[in-house]
Amino acid sequence: MTRPTRDEAEKAVHTLLRWAGDNPEREGLRDTPARVARAFEDWFSGYGQDPEEYLTRTFEEIEGYDDMVILKDIRFESHCEHHLAPIIGRAHVGYLPTHRVVGISKLARVVEAYARRLQVQEKMNAQIANCIQKVLEPKGVAVVIEAAHQCMTTRGVHKTGVTMVTSTMLGDFRRNSDTRREFLDIIGNPASRADR
Repeated sequence: MTRPTRDEAEKAVHTLLRWAGDNPEREGLRDTPARVARAFEDWFSGYGQDPEEYLTRTFEEIEGYDDMVILKDIRFESHCEHHLAPIIGRAHVGYLPTHRVVGISKLARVVEAYARRLQVQEKMNAQIANCIQKVLEPKGVAVVIEAAHQCMTTRGVHKTGVTMVTSTMLGDFRRNSDTRREFLDIIGNPASRADR
């Protein structure tokens, strides 16, 4: 697939502004096509990133530590692939190391790389977990995402205050209910909050 030029992208925005019923030549909209193109470069910068690359530098001097490593409340902004509407949420990522760990900022970068693409929350959840499992080869990976979808709050059913919760549990987190429960307790168990 050949990527369109910047000029083609700006012309497409120009057309959409006209289709919406406004005049793209008026003062307030004159620079909007260029601004939208720049915004797309930022919002979808994840396509130019390799999430696996973030996890390649690891640390093996961990004195035998083999309990959970958890990074919670990783805020992210993504966009729904069905309507291009924002998805705003938090990801909680945990893994059980075997013989090496990764810098915690790298876990946040993996979340960010997948979030900055057109997404479906369930797919993003699985992508993050599978990436960590593939590169670090830990005993298990757990990823929980809580997010609000603007495609549901600003259009269609117009339901605000709704949070979608998804989870992917791999390895020991899937096999061992005690391990899974400990992870969910540490992150504040989003499933139990949703019941309140």
